[in-house]
Amino acid sequence: MKKSKVHVFDTGFRLSFVLLAVFAIITALLKEYALAVAEGAAALLCYLGFLRHNRRRQKALAKFMNSLTGDMDVAAKDAMVNSPLPMVIFRPESGEIIWTNDRFLHLTGRKEHLFDTKLDALVEDFPIRWLMEGKSACPQEVRLGLRRFQVYGHLVRTDELSRSSGFLATTYWVDVTDLSRAKEAYLNTRPVVALLVLDNYDEVLKPMSDSARSALLSEINNRMDAWTADTGGLFCRVDRDRYIYVFEERYLQDYVDAKFSILDDVRQAPCAEGGPVTLSIGLGRGADTFGELYHYASLSVEMALSRGGDQAVVRNKVGFEFYGGHTKELEKRTKVKSRVMANALRSLVADSNAVMVMGHKMADMDAVGAAAGVCALCRKLNVPCYIINETGAIPGRVIADRLGAQEYYKTRFVDPQEALVAANSGTLLVVVDTNRPDQVISPELLEACTKVAVIDHHRRAAEYIEGAALNFHEPFASSACELVTELLQYQLDSADLFRVEAEALLGGIMLDTKNFTMRTGGRTFEAAAFLRRAGADTAEVKKLFQTDLNGTIAKYDLIRNATLYREGLALAYADHSVGRVTASQAADELLNISGIDCSFVVYPGENGVTMISARSNGNVNVQVVLEALGGGGNAAVAGAQLPGCTIDAVVGMLKTAIDRYFEEN
Repeated sequence: MKKSKVHVFDTGFRLSFVLLAVFAIITALLKEYALAVAEGAAALLCYLGFLRHNRRRQKALAKFMNSLTGDMDVAAKDAMVNSPLPMVIFRPESGEIIWTNDRFLHLTGRKEHLFDTKLDALVEDFPIRWLMEGKSACPQEVRLGLRRFQVYGHLVRTDELSRSSGFLATTYWVDVTDLSRAKEAYLNTRPVVALLVLDNYDEVLKPMSDSARSALLSEINNRMDAWTADTGGLFCRVDRDRYIYVFEERYLQDYVDAKFSILDDVRQAPCAEGGPVTLSIGLGRGADTFGELYHYASLSVEMALSRGGDQAVVRNKVGFEFYGGHTKELEKRTKVKSRVMANALRSLVADSNAVMVMGHKMADMDAVGAAAGVCALCRKLNVPCYIINETGAIPGRVIADRLGAQEYYKTRFVDPQEALVAANSGTLLVVVDTNRPDQVISPELLEACTKVAVIDHHRRAAEYIEGAALNFHEPFASSACELVTELLQYQLDSADLFRVEAEALLGGIMLDTKNFTMRTGGRTFEAAAFLRRAGADTAEVKKLFQTDLNGTIAKYDLIRNATLYREGLALAYADHSVGRVTASQAADELLNISGIDCSFVVYPGENGVTMISARSNGNVNVQVVLEALGGGGNAAVAGAQLPGCTIDAVVGMLKTAIDRYFEEN
């Protein structure tokens, strides 16, 4: 039986031989022939020594191979040396190859020894961590030339083949090129379903003349056709403002890299009236069937619209990915949805034996005011209503205490445990001013209730309350109080509201609009007018925002220590306890300084939680920035809570998130 050559690589002798040979040639060129002959003889002796040393190392390796094979018979030993798989033995500490069989040499295109060769020279960034961790297979494919391999192996401790003790790694290389290419082809040809929706079709196109509308739609269709032309996918219009697009997975990354350029193309389409047309895209990928893909795409486009539109959202089995969404939300001119939602909420309340209202943790005036509005509707329908009370100092405590002083509300505030015990199949839970399950006062109560209604104005996050019986979500609205007030207008007369309820609702609107200066639309003022007719006293509402002297001093201390991190972006932080209201007011106040368009205030909260309060005048979407840190909100007002992090660590993470936001925009 023909025996395989045993290839042993050592660098020391070869280097000596090469150097002496080079010196001999140089000496001969200088006509020092006697010295050149002497150097040549030394080089020859070095080469003979190399061969002798190599034979010794081969014998040592054979002994090592015998130690590996133990008592195996001759056939088994021969099978190991003549393995049908390429084999490499190397030192994991340095990557120096010790031995390889002929099959591995054939892969490299070499026929003889690979002197002075390290594995990294053949395979760039060859991973060895898996060997150190005791794993038997490399977690990733390894490329060698044009071929791809799955590498298996193990470590053996030895001091027989090296001058010092250490490890040797024995690896077996399985060619998986064809399988890998087939897998790539399969993954690249997986279908992706996209739904494209013109966000503001009614607001922009309906008022236009027929000819102007046709010309604009034709221009938009041409731009969409150009965007989809290179994929060979299926693209068609299924409704006046809705399109479906099916294409292969291989093209998705190009769209992501281009940041879904069709969003800008559609927005830049010439439109004489009503502002630009915007597009929302929902994509579904990674599902097993077309039905699931379409479901994912529907969820994605719903998410895009609930976040204000003008963006692309990708949904897979794991969650959502967001692209775009940096423009301001556009106010919807029609109130049809509000009227439909008001009737639906009335039916849900009427069919319930009790209603519980819950806002977000650390409830502010918007959450408390919205809860009071829901209580007013329940009172009109003679259905018991209870507000989940949060203990401790909360930003909305002032208005909560005012409500609690009223006879009707003395028994309306209950703690989460009482509500959890009282909840049953006939209980309706209304969640206001948040759509995230992790942000509600009592996640356990949310899980326990089978009927849930959500009323919120924040842009929807990746994690949101799913399966709600009613979801009144309008990101263009100024506040949850504005949305609740719109619902009340269709179900109550202004006289049905208590004055304190009207003031609570108006206070929530004033809080989130910064006294009607931010995020206001025509419907905001209509809601305020309704509350004014219901008896809300603006002077009394203004008193709700008063702070004590210590809070005022703390607020201006934060402002005094603020710095400009970027042009127009102020960053302030405190290493001592600061009230949440104080920090929010400091962030608001920073926007009143000339040249500052965006502000972030970082401060320590309770129980080791570091808080961030962010404000923007619209040029920077602070919600997108803080979403990277697990926060949320809307484009103008956002916040985040990071438990177990120091102030310095949070400031560092915040700066990184800000830099990433500006890099992507």
